Amino acid sequence: MFVISCPYCGARDQSEFSYGGEAHIARPEWREDMSDAEWADFVFMRSNPKGVLAERWVHSAGCRRFFNMLRNTATDEILAVYKIGERAPEVQAKLPATPCGEAPIGSGNDAVKVMQPGEAE
Repeated sequence: MFVISCPYCGARDQSEFSYGGEAHIARPEWREDMSDAEWADFVFMRSNPKGVLAERWVHSAGCRRFFNMLRNTATDEILAVYKIGERAPEVQAKLPATPCGEAPIGSGNDAVKVMQPGEAE
């Protein structure tokens, strides 16, 4: 469960908010020659990084205002909340030690694999 700090109302439970997708995505200008592939790229393709992601949220059970949030998608840590139209603040995120965020041992990550005596590399 998250506690999200609405920039207009203050800290509230996550259940009061709705996710609005990735932030800072500009709708393309309408053109007669726009292809289906270009439109599909705008509608469906998102960055989906493992790390800091700018997201749009709305306080649907409160002030009903949209705002942006910087969240670490690897740890779900909320790094910053800011109003629509404001510039995203500079933040630092701690990423997990392993590529997928799983425990180092038993993860299948060869970079942290523990070798038993006599086990070939």
